[in-house]
Amino acid sequence: MFRNLIIIKKSIVALLWATILFSCKGNLDEVNKRNQISNDPQAKAYNVNLFYTDSGKVKVNLRSPLVLDYTHFEFPYREFPNTVDVDFFDADSSKSSIFAKYAIIYEQTGLVDMQDSVSITTAEGLVLQGEQLYWDQNKGWIFTDQNYTITMPNGTTNNGQGFDANQKFTIFISRSNRGKQIIDQDNEL
Repeated sequence: MFRNLIIIKKSIVALLWATILFSCKGNLDEVNKRNQISNDPQAKAYNVNLFYTDSGKVKVNLRSPLVLDYTHFEFPYREFPNTVDVDFFDADSSKSSIFAKYAIIYEQTGLVDMQDSVSITTAEGLVLQGEQLYWDQNKGWIFTDQNYTITMPNGTTNNGQGFDANQKFTIFISRSNRGKQIIDQDNEL
């Protein structure tokens, strides 16, 4: 009799466990929704006025009305959908500037894609304008396959399609161009 009682108790416990286990229902869609990474930015910054300094001197000043941070993605990036304006300062405090209505910075590659009314003005007075420019920050290289206009401080202009240049513009390779060259006859070559 005692033995039958133990068997009955074990059967009841087993039945309760089976009921509990089978009554649990997992909704795989719900679990996936909770684990899914959102397509929204992980952060938004408004009216950004960022200063980067080195040894107490301002090296870069970045301004943008909106910065969207997608650095939580597998291929992280930051987006500037409503203009970006950046000033770079050399050791002698001379200023070069970049403006674009839209830009995106890819964190892993260091590539910056600037679009829509892009303008670069160097400390020497060179002005480069185009609809899309890429800047490889790691290699210090600027390039595009789009149309561009470059104006030198002396008034020389060059209109072309596609170029590659180092970021100091001491190397500039145009794929096709036309322009107006101003030559100072008093200067010897």
